[in-house]
Amino acid sequence: MLAKTPPMGWNSWNTFGQNINEDIVLEIADTMVEKGYKDAGYEYVVIDDCWSLKERSRDGKLIADPEKFPRGMKYVADYVHSKGLKFGMYSCAGMKTCGGYPGSYGHEYADAKTFADWGVDFLKYDFCYFPKSGNAQNAYLTMSMALKASGREILFSACNWGHGEPWNWMRSVGVHMYRSTGDIFDSYKSFSDIILSQEDNWSMSAPGCFNDPDMLIVGMYGKGNVGIDSGCSDTEYEAHFAYWCMAGAPLMMGGDIRNMNSFSEKLLKNQRLIAIDQDEEARPPYMVHSNAIWDNDRVYIKHLANNRFAIAFFNGHDTEMHPAFSLHEAGIPFYTGVTLDFTDAITGEHIGVIDQDAFSCNVPAHGCRVFTAEFAAR
Repeated sequence: MLAKTPPMGWNSWNTFGQNINEDIVLEIADTMVEKGYKDAGYEYVVIDDCWSLKERSRDGKLIADPEKFPRGMKYVADYVHSKGLKFGMYSCAGMKTCGGYPGSYGHEYADAKTFADWGVDFLKYDFCYFPKSGNAQNAYLTMSMALKASGREILFSACNWGHGEPWNWMRSVGVHMYRSTGDIFDSYKSFSDIILSQEDNWSMSAPGCFNDPDMLIVGMYGKGNVGIDSGCSDTEYEAHFAYWCMAGAPLMMGGDIRNMNSFSEKLLKNQRLIAIDQDEEARPPYMVHSNAIWDNDRVYIKHLANNRFAIAFFNGHDTEMHPAFSLHEAGIPFYTGVTLDFTDAITGEHIGVIDQDAFSCNVPAHGCRVFTAEFAAR
């Protein structure tokens, strides 16, 4: 089964945009293995837009840009596979890609066969230049069927930015993960706006098909294709990654992992947070406390396998806050004699058994605290 848990990997767009090439992709594959990202669970190396020539071949096939990829895509795929990783590429449901390269509209079956022949394992499928008279559901269904008919198992990642409420139909047309917002940028406002817009849709995610809030911006610090000013702070990157994990979102790194600082590298490989994201039950988080808007604090509980839980506090204020929730809100009334035993999911520190009804903690501005918990007696 593809996408039994949220897919994990790396995508070229956030850092390199149209300036992607063979050398970068091979170096990323090397880095995935050498620096432990593969061991942490990341498996896909995905080339985004701008990899092809601007025209198809005489027989209508896509052609990799020979200046960017002189040895061709089959060579790149084989190299990625030789590292024990999987290889992904990009196309678009419209007449052209977002970067103005040939789209797959009307060429779905031919392009799917091309991708299969090259050894592609993952296809990101965008929505630019789609005909106004076209039907989005049919477009994604057509490519889904084309991929299945290609003879190769290919994970299908849809990217239509929320057009036509995709959370209601992407699973039924055979998609494995789907974008339902605009592009992310390297700023707190960008990822927090995405968080707010998707709170009601996480329940649509389940094994086989996951809501995708876009690639990760961890470690970019304002650099690259989606950089804004100096980017996010370490505290904000931690909140960004933690929320994606609590939501059970695909974890597609977008930074230049060849040159990550130690904080970002450690965060991206945090096995306690990744385990929350990859939990086999794939349940969405449940909001136990919030104010009306993102600019205030939120507390979420996520049910995990084996009677365990993840509990996350997010602070949208510009100053440190001290949010709290009662165990009663979490379905554990005080009179039951049952409580929870907490461990900090970011640091690994064992906090201990909570012997009162309320639990609270200090949360830095724009930051988070995340805990795992299991039942205990008072």
